[in-house]
Amino acid sequence: MTRKFHLAFIFNFTPDDWQGPFGTGGAPWDGAFHTDVAKALERACFDYVIVEDKLMVPESYGGSSEAALKQAMVVPKHDPVPLAVAMGVATSRLGIVATLSTLAYPPFMTARLASTMDSMLGGRFGWNIVTSAEDLAARNFGMDKLPPRDVRYEMADEYVDVVKQLFASWDADAVVLDREKGIYADHTKVRPVHFQGKYFSVRGPLNTVPSPQHRPAFVQAGASPRGRAFAARNADSVIAIAGGVQGMKEFRDDVRRHAEEIGRDPDDVKVLFCVTPVLGETEQDARDKQARMVSSPEFIQDILAQVSALTEIDFAQFALDEPLPYRLTTNGEQGTLDKFQQWGSGKALRDLVIDGAGGLVSSVDLVGTPDQVAERMGEVMAEVGGDGFMLTTPLLRLNRRYIAEVTDGLVPALQRRGLTRSVYTQGNTLRENLAEF
Repeated sequence: MTRKFHLAFIFNFTPDDWQGPFGTGGAPWDGAFHTDVAKALERACFDYVIVEDKLMVPESYGGSSEAALKQAMVVPKHDPVPLAVAMGVATSRLGIVATLSTLAYPPFMTARLASTMDSMLGGRFGWNIVTSAEDLAARNFGMDKLPPRDVRYEMADEYVDVVKQLFASWDADAVVLDREKGIYADHTKVRPVHFQGKYFSVRGPLNTVPSPQHRPAFVQAGASPRGRAFAARNADSVIAIAGGVQGMKEFRDDVRRHAEEIGRDPDDVKVLFCVTPVLGETEQDARDKQARMVSSPEFIQDILAQVSALTEIDFAQFALDEPLPYRLTTNGEQGTLDKFQQWGSGKALRDLVIDGAGGLVSSVDLVGTPDQVAERMGEVMAEVGGDGFMLTTPLLRLNRRYIAEVTDGLVPALQRRGLTRSVYTQGNTLRENLAEF
């Protein structure tokens, strides 16, 4: 029996493929490109799109912001919330997930913003929970450096707890709109939370009405053991990075085990694995496309600048044609680093970059025609056990051609095989769509 799986898309919203022949030459920063992408993803019945975020201008690669700014890697970017509003208003069924850092937003403001967004989008809003992983970001918010990763997760656990309590501070039926008695909301159904924790203190209640989902969908990415436990405790959907099919299965099984141990139904936690399809009219066309990408003069520096920004490790210090001299660790994105460095493989740094092929977070290689890639995605999901894929873009550059290849080529091939939905049927909210299968 064919089992459907979920599809989501992560929107790295630095400039589009501004140097490529199918880019816009630098899309205007008016949100039109973003809303075009959202409408195409909705037409293909994706569950949701994530609007990604970072809170700094990288300086890790070569000790300077030059590489990041020269190639527009990680920077510049807009605030995700107004973009999420624009994308949500342009669509009617697609889930819209904005990245909000626990470093940058007080819990009350996150809860209030998320509740407002969920009401505006008719129950389609999601919160991508991040702790931020860069000391440069911390310095933009009055800190010298980030706390250690385990402390960040401890803080995030408490942060999510208080946000959940704020969502629950209004009963679902608190708004009564009794015109005869002149009562808009029943004050007995709205309560302060009086939260006093180790890191946060919030009186509450929220001053927004209950939204259609009452709380938005929670999305979270975490590759470390601590990150997996956090995701299993809190997330409706997990963004996962894994090495190959076996790694994907082990990751999903581990998250589901954590969820079961704390009393959650593991089927309520949808693990979506990041992949970067490379599509062509023939398999050779797709492989040639991939080869051209990794052989471009800017490719090596672009990828190293990107990895440096995510991990806060200066990869300019290492020889390109030699293996990394030691296993690298970071207080930043350790999962991205482990996927990239392939410690123990003996590969030279240049080969590690080429192996990434621009898809630094691709869990499995997907190169070929839409039918070939769709068939492979079905085989992988059957082996892993579920729940779906999070599509990313080659070299983290997005253009309309790539979106068309995915939405008008790959997705129809998946739909013909009964692997993904052809129409939204479960309901109008993001959490309902995630619960559909």
